[in-house]
Amino acid sequence: MFNCIRGRKSSREKILDAAAELVGSIGAGRLTLEAVAERAGLSKGGLLYNFPSKDALLQGMIQRLVDEVSAEKETLRGHTPPGRNLEARLCTAALLKMHAGKMKDIANGMLAASSENPALLEPVRQVIRKTLTEMRETSDDLDACLLAWLAVEGLNSFEMHDLSPFSEEDRDRIAASVTKLLENGIAE
Repeated sequence: MFNCIRGRKSSREKILDAAAELVGSIGAGRLTLEAVAERAGLSKGGLLYNFPSKDALLQGMIQRLVDEVSAEKETLRGHTPPGRNLEARLCTAALLKMHAGKMKDIANGMLAASSENPALLEPVRQVIRKTLTEMRETSDDLDACLLAWLAVEGLNSFEMHDLSPFSEEDRDRIAASVTKLLENGIAE
């Protein structure tokens, strides 16, 4: 997940961390390469070596979010019992786990930035296509998988935009219902 040598973060990771902090506090629209370089403790030239433009930096941040969700999915794989709709269970569990805190702020900032440049979301589009293909190829009950995935994505979207009418108790109930749907399928 992170490219660290002997516990130290790479320049690239320092830059992405600094950019994430700034996007969370000031938003992607007001983000400048100078501010990121300063926050990361690097020269602007050092930042430009890793990310030659603001769009490249924003795309790097989006890719890191995608990679973090993927890494979480693989971590969960080692703790999830085999059974029906395994890939969908892993996907929805990873998405539910990654909703909170700084991820939400960064995702909001990235969404705002992508409104100016929709191409920034290409890594997300690729993951969505890959997820759908995996579900079609591995699901025991495709309808249950698609409903569960859409429910989790909808819940995360509500939360990302501070629109969710659900309490934490409601969220837990929804998550449990998604798991039950994936484990048992849709009764006909």
